[in-house]
Amino acid sequence: MKRRFLGAGLEVSELGLGCMSFSGYYGASGAVDAASARCVVDRALDLGITLFDTAAMYAPSEALLGGAIAGRRTQALIATKFGITLDERGRPTAVDARPEAVVRSCDESLRQLGIDTIDLYYLHRIDRAVPIEETVGAMAELVRRGKVRFLGLCEVSATTLRRAQRVHPIAALQSEYSLWSRDIEAEILPACRELGIGFVPYSPLGRGFLTGRIASAQSLQEGDARRAIPRFQSEHFERNRALLAILERIAATHGGTPAQVALAWLMSQGEDIVPIPGTKVISRLDENAAAARLRLPSDHLAELDRMFSGERVSGARYGDAARRFLDE
Repeated sequence: MKRRFLGAGLEVSELGLGCMSFSGYYGASGAVDAASARCVVDRALDLGITLFDTAAMYAPSEALLGGAIAGRRTQALIATKFGITLDERGRPTAVDARPEAVVRSCDESLRQLGIDTIDLYYLHRIDRAVPIEETVGAMAELVRRGKVRFLGLCEVSATTLRRAQRVHPIAALQSEYSLWSRDIEAEILPACRELGIGFVPYSPLGRGFLTGRIASAQSLQEGDARRAIPRFQSEHFERNRALLAILERIAATHGGTPAQVALAWLMSQGEDIVPIPGTKVISRLDENAAAARLRLPSDHLAELDRMFSGERVSGARYGDAARRFLDE
């Protein structure tokens, strides 16, 4: 698999692996065991994938990933995130990005992962009570102490990104970006390019919607976090299903799948973009990795741009409870 750069010096595979799916985030039966996690990670490494993305809030994903890379640490680049605090039921309640929380969270992630250094350490969401300069300053101290190699931010505005960059170089911004989530194209992606910051799209397959495999909103199991997302609720889901026809048609033209077309479109948006589709199934991992070899002609790219323009997508990408954590 080819390589791309995040920021000035972090070289990664052009496609990474999102490890949130190792947890039970998409339903109570979704968590994997250690043996399954190792199989997926081993296969990803064999395919040339080097970037593995997790977070403290995706428990037990950090511990599973750490166990899975044991013996192959030199082949893997580990990204994790801190800041979001959870209640006793595992639901996000607040963000704590105070300098003392930065240090404490990093030490805990290192312990869970079983490693000495985190390759890419992200602030998961901004803490409105703490200036971004204070948080990034504390993160920069982790770099100086050798606990972290590169810094990243998640879901921040262009203004916040510029303020952070003045404190310490930011290697990557991670925010939602896919055919049906394109808000970042107006201001945030241009800011990344102005500042030399790489972009890591999470949910590059629209939380599974762009695969075409979700039959209906009602088919999502109890406990699946997508049930709280407006786009997956019945009235919006049915309208959005019409968008899948173009993916299916273009996929058939190339002998591929809708998921591969969606990833190929995203990867064509720039060499500074490194999507991290998540999966716990090896056949899906193989399918996603093969998207890196798919080159869409300009007419197909233009048609996808047009058909998935913002006004054609029905429903918000987050509900009210989650939107309060966004830097809007």
